[in-house]
Amino acid sequence: MKMTQKMTAEFLGTLWLVLGGCGSAVLAAAFPEVGIGLLGVALAFGLTVLTMAYAIGHISGCHLNPAVSIGLWAGGRFPANELLPYIIAQVAGGITGAAILFVIASGNADFSLMDGFASNGYGQHSPGGYSMSSALVTEVVMTLFFLLIILGATDSRAPAGFAPIAIGFGLTLIHLISIPVTNTSVNPARSTGPALFVGDWALSQLWLFWVAPIAGAILAGLIYKTFNSAEKS
Repeated sequence: MKMTQKMTAEFLGTLWLVLGGCGSAVLAAAFPEVGIGLLGVALAFGLTVLTMAYAIGHISGCHLNPAVSIGLWAGGRFPANELLPYIIAQVAGGITGAAILFVIASGNADFSLMDGFASNGYGQHSPGGYSMSSALVTEVVMTLFFLLIILGATDSRAPAGFAPIAIGFGLTLIHLISIPVTNTSVNPARSTGPALFVGDWALSQLWLFWVAPIAGAILAGLIYKTFNSAEKS
């Protein structure tokens, strides 16, 4: 598969993740009387990954997330020379998804970026008022387990064809745990798109939602390498 095809798939997949996941939070979570709430938003994020995994998994691997690409590289499952093109495509897709969501949401007279636009944050910008240290631990640990799920479900020794289901439900569970803490990132591209539109506090706190997911992903890759080493010994 050509790199341009892989990058296009990653761009469209990440666009869909941000539009579907953040869109559910911005447009539907608190919709009067029939809002989908936290459970609905968590499920929406999981469904974006599940649907795209079946749609583009055979083209690009459906990473949709710089932390996933880096974690797969750390686990020996992705070449270093493809990291930068993938990350560029993912971030561009995340920004484009956020731009489309902004255009849609702006059609409502009550819409305001002051409501957060599904941005990730800590302290006074955490949905539950959690501290920076809580946010840091949450994002590292949640991303670590997300990558362990991905690495395990896509392993050649795992049952074939079920990886998207495990990964999608894994992301849903992660959101159910961590939306109150950080609004759930585990994905720097997902965090970057909305933050660019909100600016101000969202941009000043964006560093954590790059550093923590990448750290968690690298840890997961190194841990998973030990499983392979044990298998060979």
